[in-house]
Amino acid sequence: MARAIKLARKGLYSTHPNPRVGCVLVKDGQIVGEGFHRVAGEGHAEVLALRAAGEKAANATAYVTLEPCSHHGKTPPCADALVSSGVARVVIAADDPNPLVSGKGIERLSAAGIQVETGLMQQEAIELNPGFHKRMESGLPWVRVKLAMSLDGRTAMSSGESQWITGEQARRDVQLLRARSEAILTGVGTVRADNPSLNVRLSSEELGIEQNVIQPLRVVVDSELKTPEDARMLSLEGLTLLVSGREALQQEQKLSKAGAELVCCPGEGGRVGLEAMLKELASREVNEIHVEAGEQLCGALLENGLVDEVIIYMAGHIMGSSGKGLFDMPSIKSMSQRKAMKIIDIRAVGDDWRITARPEH
Repeated sequence: MARAIKLARKGLYSTHPNPRVGCVLVKDGQIVGEGFHRVAGEGHAEVLALRAAGEKAANATAYVTLEPCSHHGKTPPCADALVSSGVARVVIAADDPNPLVSGKGIERLSAAGIQVETGLMQQEAIELNPGFHKRMESGLPWVRVKLAMSLDGRTAMSSGESQWITGEQARRDVQLLRARSEAILTGVGTVRADNPSLNVRLSSEELGIEQNVIQPLRVVVDSELKTPEDARMLSLEGLTLLVSGREALQQEQKLSKAGAELVCCPGEGGRVGLEAMLKELASREVNEIHVEAGEQLCGALLENGLVDEVIIYMAGHIMGSSGKGLFDMPSIKSMSQRKAMKIIDIRAVGDDWRITARPEH
């Protein structure tokens, strides 16, 4: 199963919106076939592993990271392929989280007399596809907030100057986070101040994939549509979605003509309804959202319980007390109101440190 999970990771930057899945076929203690899902619309991991094994699949054990599908989509059901191959046993790490199909793949295998076991390395398998699991279970995508800060917790100078807080290796690491996400989210303040590209700037070769790089959907929280018509991201490959808080704003036609797609997700006081926006993105099969934004949007997402993971790159310098912070959360006024976070990983990236934390619910 560890080998199957390692194989599945090869699809980290190419399978979306499909989950990353790996499969290994073992017979008489030897691997006779293996495969992983490479890109949506092409063969699933089980089919590729069976193809590699050929006749050796008969009476083998299949280790697969996600419950084999039992429905016809762009490809035939993998459960049927396993049954037809004559495998004797299937070991599944994680059940399919889609409530419409969950358990049906297992039922199909069991009905054919195949021994089925589940739960081996389950958490590791779920961590391959946190957004797919969350979207299927809750209708919301996985929200990952990326921030860079100094040792004293500053993300920018008071003037807004922030390039560059971290080193080249940390910035490259951020490109990998972008590449695994279906959408990159920012606020209009960041667009107006920095005119960012918010795209993946690594090549297919650098990502270790054979396919063309999939550019994530760029999403801007822009209550009153103040994004400039000549914003850099509007002229780049891929789509840019501007999310407003009110209908029929004056700039709609001009921004649409400039290349933006517009959607309205109204919230209180004419602001963007953040949860409504996330539901809209989930309906577009967005599994993972990568957030690169200022302290106000990051704070609002965290305060509303919409953040699943925070990744902070910490650099070895001091920026002073007038610099900007990570999260604007004015409602927190006492120690008892602190937002509890669990640090799950700390590691060096070049000369900087990457800290990964998740809210404790």
